[in-house]
Amino acid sequence: MITVKEATRLINTTIRDFGVEEVTLGNSLGRVLAEDLKSDRDLPPFDRVMYDGIAIRYEDYAKGQRSFPILGVQAAGAPRAAAEAEGNCVEIMTGAVLTIGFDTVVQYEWLEIKEGVATIRPGYTIQKGRHIHPKGMDHQQGEVIVKQGCIITPAEISIAATIGQTKIWVRRLPTAAIISTGNELVDIGETPEPHQIRRSNVYAIAASLGGYNVQVDILHIDDEEEEIRAKLEMSLAAYDVVILSGGVSMGKFDFIPQVLDELGVEKLFHKVAQRPGKPFWFGQTDSCIIFALPGNPVSTFMGTIRYVLPWLRRCLGLEGMTRQYARLQEDFSFDKEMQYFLSVKKVNHADGTTWAQPMKGNGSGDLANLARIDGFLELPMDTAFFPKGSAWPLWEFR
Repeated sequence: MITVKEATRLINTTIRDFGVEEVTLGNSLGRVLAEDLKSDRDLPPFDRVMYDGIAIRYEDYAKGQRSFPILGVQAAGAPRAAAEAEGNCVEIMTGAVLTIGFDTVVQYEWLEIKEGVATIRPGYTIQKGRHIHPKGMDHQQGEVIVKQGCIITPAEISIAATIGQTKIWVRRLPTAAIISTGNELVDIGETPEPHQIRRSNVYAIAASLGGYNVQVDILHIDDEEEEIRAKLEMSLAAYDVVILSGGVSMGKFDFIPQVLDELGVEKLFHKVAQRPGKPFWFGQTDSCIIFALPGNPVSTFMGTIRYVLPWLRRCLGLEGMTRQYARLQEDFSFDKEMQYFLSVKKVNHADGTTWAQPMKGNGSGDLANLARIDGFLELPMDTAFFPKGSAWPLWEFR
């Protein structure tokens, strides 16, 4: 067996760049930006009024003038107008371009308007340029607003729309197959016999990859060596990444490692000193990466969160999963010489610290326990006792 640290290192040697592609703005949500978003003009593109009110010359106000004849109205969306500014004002709306000749805005809340004259109420003090968002204050034309390499959220879509980009370059996603193995598995729409269970692991993996917009094909292979060989050979040629669930342990029908070897897949490791998920197998061909995870539900799920998703993020030009830490809510002991991934529920304390409450399940086959937890606390293999309050890496999936 190898350590979790060594397994992580070997997986990181297989990081691949799948290239870039152009998509419409409406289809870019959740993708990884592959170009800098630059302003096509100054932002704001004009001196923009921030509140409804009147525009005046500050010079007139500084001389003591408080009542201003209204010359007209400058509406948002109307071309910039000019007026005889000295001693006068114009009514002006939020988002409008500042009328030529004026330099300061007074909100309606501080005005009394009667018979075409706007009077500033006593007790209000203004400064020159107040309530005006100057042209180019946010960004100059050609300036980078968003750097490539981030996940596109509604905020980035809004910015891209503002600068007129109907299409956007994003990182290309890998093609992926998720394969369940085992004669005991039936489809989720079927009624299982007493000796059967429904396939669930593949849907958990697919949903995890779906968080990054990866489209997957879900396949199944029975525990028959020839069928395994045929379907794996097809999958290795057709996909960038193949993720298997089951068939990698020491059972008589666990043919996956043997068949992968016969198909010429380079094995990088088989078995990791961890619980759950010890039988984890990992390898590659020139065109495909293979994650063969153990079939117990918690093992498969933990392996996806701890290994598959960080690999995917790095392939897409993102950093590894953001390392979070949480403090143990109570003492915990584990005396095996393995890295232990403890199922925990996250608890946020009032002082801003994150704590982890151990949630005991019934082993790696206890699928239902996943509904009660938020992630896995990674506890090192060289320690047997973990006191309350000690902080460890948290692999959160909620």
